[in-house]
Amino acid sequence: MILVTGTSGFVGGRILKDCKDVIACPSLRGATEDDIKRIIEENDINAIVHTAAISDIGECEKDHDASYYANVLIPVYLAKASKNIKLICFSSDQVYSGTSVDYPFTEDMVKPANTYAKHKLEMENRVLDISPDAVMLRAEWMYDYYLKKSNYFMGILNATESVSYSSQQFRGITYVKEVAESIENVIKLPGGAYNYGSETTKSMYEITKEFLAYINKDIKIIDTPSHQNLWMNCDKARKFGVNFSSVEDGLKRCARDYRLIK
Repeated sequence: MILVTGTSGFVGGRILKDCKDVIACPSLRGATEDDIKRIIEENDINAIVHTAAISDIGECEKDHDASYYANVLIPVYLAKASKNIKLICFSSDQVYSGTSVDYPFTEDMVKPANTYAKHKLEMENRVLDISPDAVMLRAEWMYDYYLKKSNYFMGILNATESVSYSSQQFRGITYVKEVAESIENVIKLPGGAYNYGSETTKSMYEITKEFLAYINKDIKIIDTPSHQNLWMNCDKARKFGVNFSSVEDGLKRCARDYRLIK
């Protein structure tokens, strides 16, 4: 049985919906180390998938303490309590936010450039020190047909006149359904940090132009300056059977799943 945190959220909710043998963890908002130990002891589980976090970068900049509690201390408490239980923690591609190279990042190229990213990297290191068998998933920007949270897919669908993306920006974006489908293989990963999600060799401008054509949406795409690249080499996880569609194919799959192609 798998205990999933953050099931009221975007990623955790999809895992709870799509995966077998999963149960929802009670909210960890305000939880103490003893609270978390009790929750784990009361449930007969063999794995924990921790998705709960404060992931809004601006919010983390405004309240460092809240970010540290949610993004560092709660995972540390889980690691201390999990003992022989496999722990999977969602980290972020933001750990590469200060890296400036023109090729996909490998796991050893971390350089966080904001509070959220720094806390995620500290979380990875502290959890792995406590539980070397734990798995840190450096997840990309994820999307779905989802009304409660802004994401790339919904931004394209809701646009009426134009969208803006850069021909100089490269990053992965991932269909959250494929995240849920990967969990069985993720739990089998050896301990460590893994780049996690869909890959591409195309810019966000090219991806968007292709996707707009695929869903027959006739709006203008504006080429804007690049803010940062967040594209990753996911070979390490793929060698253990954690596979995703390409960015382009994942978007097309999502459109087909929701019958947006006539």
